[in-house]
Amino acid sequence: MGTQTTTRRRVTRRRALPVLALPLTMALLAACSGGAADADDAPAPGAEAPAPAEPVDLRMTVWSANEDHLALFDEIAAEYVEANPDLVSSITFEPLPFDEYTTAVTTQVAGGNPPDLAWILESTAPEFVESGALVALDDVLAGTEGYAVEDLNPDALSLWQSEDQLYAYPFSTSPFVVFVNDDMLAAAGQPTGRELLDSGEWTWDRIQEVGGAVKQATGNDGFVIRDFEYAQWEILATVWGGFGASAWSEDYTTCQLDSPEMVEAMTFLHDSAFDAAAMPAPGTTADFFAGQAAITVTQISRASLLDDSFAWDVLPMPEGPAGQQNVIGQAGIGVFANAENPDVAADFLAFFTNPENSARLGQYFPPPRVSLLTAEQLKATNPLLSEAQLEEVVVQGLEGAVTKPAHPNFAQIQQAARAELDSLWTPDADVAAVLGTTCERIQPLLEQ
Repeated sequence: MGTQTTTRRRVTRRRALPVLALPLTMALLAACSGGAADADDAPAPGAEAPAPAEPVDLRMTVWSANEDHLALFDEIAAEYVEANPDLVSSITFEPLPFDEYTTAVTTQVAGGNPPDLAWILESTAPEFVESGALVALDDVLAGTEGYAVEDLNPDALSLWQSEDQLYAYPFSTSPFVVFVNDDMLAAAGQPTGRELLDSGEWTWDRIQEVGGAVKQATGNDGFVIRDFEYAQWEILATVWGGFGASAWSEDYTTCQLDSPEMVEAMTFLHDSAFDAAAMPAPGTTADFFAGQAAITVTQISRASLLDDSFAWDVLPMPEGPAGQQNVIGQAGIGVFANAENPDVAADFLAFFTNPENSARLGQYFPPPRVSLLTAEQLKATNPLLSEAQLEEVVVQGLEGAVTKPAHPNFAQIQQAARAELDSLWTPDADVAAVLGTTCERIQPLLEQ
């Protein structure tokens, strides 16, 4: 496979912004103040970046330890190293545990050992973007031969921009979908997922009924919101979107966890766990891909975990009382201004996400490139899924989609809300009261 020649550009380091004195932001701002040049001192945008005195080693943190993912990353990196021996001698991908990922990255930053590049969760995107810790990427991407910045979907970029500058590239814009184990549904005497969809019964209420029937008939769990584990509450946006609920207002300032719509959505989940026995109760786990549950909600990128051990299908998000709401998760790649080699790191990012490599990465991570988001293109790197499935759950799954909750103060809000919501997951919980207390707890954090 050929390599793309890149035109190296000097990245623009951003002056640290006067943002909140939060643990995450403080760590990022501390990193910015330790010697990186201010934007005022940087060369004119578009000026070619000089090669380092000798080839450098780059390090990029990721939260995937999937061997297939890492093998593809290593393959792309090896091509870049071969094409740019004057710039780099090696590129290392460092997997960090997902549950501790952001903490681990910011600890490295605060300790003076930032990675050159890092994946960033969409939930913390506003905080990273506004922190001043990342370099602006616009000139680097636009100045890279063949990059085709006009192909990038503006809506996919918006979460990662500030003042018309892009501070992280959303390499993955992955819809949440529903995988179903049709063998397990049949064993419980239930319709297949496709039959429910075609009959107009693909709703959260019907999934609760089916899940309870699966548990009673087979002993396996009915439906699982993957990665929720009664801790990562923001993942429940995949459910509450269909109820018309939001965690907070669009301007980030007003808590809406106590709204009637959210109370209805959380009551549905509470009943699913404790009354209908349709989803695993706290303290228990079930892995759909290991054949332990009939239905799971997760991102389409998890399709790589499927095998032929059972008959499966993939379907769009179900309808709730407010209709059907598509939900996406995003992951961005940012370059740290205070790492040792931001110019080289940004040049590698441009290579890693060019049109050719975006197509290869699309096997696992749907890109923000309009030209690649067609069923035909996606099929070329997703052999497990049919073009019809890809059209239904990926192409159409991006239409009108919302992201999981994100906030400039997300780290503190996430922890505070989790502490309050722990009391929700007991059999006799007063859902409305718990959500009201949660809003009281996080409202001051939203207003900071």
